[in-house]
Amino acid sequence: MINCLEGPGLKRSTVALPALERAPSSPRPHRTMGRLVRRLGAVLIAFSLAAPLAVMPQPADAAAVKGPDTVADTAALIMDAVVNISTSQTVAPSRSVPTPELPPGSPFEEFFEEFFKRRQQQGEDQAPRRVSSLGSGFVIDASGFIVTNNHVIADADEVYANFADGSKLKAEIVGRDTKIDIALLKVTPEPDKPLKAVKFGNSDILRVGDWVMAIGNPFGLGGTLTVGVISARNRDINSGPYDNFLQTDAAINRGNSGGPLFNMDGDVVGINTAIISPSGGSIGIGFAVPSNTAIPIIAQLKEFGETRRGWIGVRIQQVTPEIAESLSLDRARGALIGSVNEDGPAAKGGLKAGDVVTSFDGKEVRDMRALPIIVADTPVDKEVDVVVIRKGQQETLKLVVGRLDEGTPSPSATETPEQKPDAPPPVTTLKLMGVEMAEMTPELRTRFKIKDELKGVVVMAVEAGSVAAERGIAAGNLIVEVNQEATLTPGDVENRLAALKKEGRRSALLMVADPEGQIRFTALPIE
Repeated sequence: MINCLEGPGLKRSTVALPALERAPSSPRPHRTMGRLVRRLGAVLIAFSLAAPLAVMPQPADAAAVKGPDTVADTAALIMDAVVNISTSQTVAPSRSVPTPELPPGSPFEEFFEEFFKRRQQQGEDQAPRRVSSLGSGFVIDASGFIVTNNHVIADADEVYANFADGSKLKAEIVGRDTKIDIALLKVTPEPDKPLKAVKFGNSDILRVGDWVMAIGNPFGLGGTLTVGVISARNRDINSGPYDNFLQTDAAINRGNSGGPLFNMDGDVVGINTAIISPSGGSIGIGFAVPSNTAIPIIAQLKEFGETRRGWIGVRIQQVTPEIAESLSLDRARGALIGSVNEDGPAAKGGLKAGDVVTSFDGKEVRDMRALPIIVADTPVDKEVDVVVIRKGQQETLKLVVGRLDEGTPSPSATETPEQKPDAPPPVTTLKLMGVEMAEMTPELRTRFKIKDELKGVVVMAVEAGSVAAERGIAAGNLIVEVNQEATLTPGDVENRLAALKKEGRRSALLMVADPEGQIRFTALPIE
């Protein structure tokens, strides 16, 4: 199915005019007056139709209303730099279906054994087969460097770049970044003549509503151009830790992956990567990696063959309105430090759990999602200023950015161990905010398998349907702090809540640890 994009324009509208009422029979003077009235009415109606055109304010730039009249001139300059990426790989024959287990003596036992035995023999006789796929890419250097998506060339044995003039060149993978889905290729051998290349533009200056062009290889049709606008910026589509996509309504379909998104000057402002579509075709919701996100990654792939991202060694949380209120912040902003890796750059720089980072290396940290992106783009070994809010006061710290080990998995929350005591000893508990809690004892540490070095008030049970239950607090967790004050007994928690209530606070910020020591913050309403 070919979807045509209809450009915006002025539509013709029909205006219904009230009919002039015929005057009753009358002497000639009255008829004359009637004719004058009718003529005057016709003049007034004509004027009313013309008046809107006369007084309608004209925009300074007609293209701002109608969009670009044509992009043919720009397209002619950049089309040859866009290539079709074809890949092939060897796939082993699929495994045969295992024989189902049947009761001994079943009347179908012999039949199924014979049937699945033949299927297994057929599978063993099959030779490995070759499969191919198509995508898009674009040349960024006349010597033959090409950018595409990593998923276009993932697991490929061979990669070829097909050019608009019909030539086909083999390409080697220089490097790839799975987190942002970018790959850098290099044609080999080096081409006899310089290739047509395009340059990157500044995606940071794009505005919602700016016109863009997408060029690629949808459904294997070859070089295809579509036009649309930037629909949104900074989209998080849950595809990775550094999501910061541009959203466009320019038609992007299967096969467009890896192709460029151009501005009206012919500069690449995005790399088309993903679409939302229930049918597999374009519904006007496409996503592109911003050029300013891709440029440093491509430079690293070109120089090192791998990415070298910044890293500071923290786990972070979103600052919710409840957490912001408990920390006396004017609004929900910044990134809340949940825990700090021992001996990491953040720990060496003085960052602590409970700090709210509002600025990193001079860049505003609007929310939790912004911090990993800013840190990753910061050069390794650079000393930066970090502005944090700690216990209601703003402080500026200095730290040296480390390098992220791409092979190290991100720490994840652990499941709360099941409570299966044979004969639990009696403990004194106190119930606050829907949480039943007790002072730590050796028996409780053993029962919940809490690490020896962890300290805090033990959560014994959580009231079903309470806010604490909704926030994920569970038996075996520890309440380590209340509003950044350490707590070792239920009495400490009670006293801290009473003080907050006296100060007029509506919620309390709890530092909660699981039995393994993974820390997070949550805000609970004060009863």
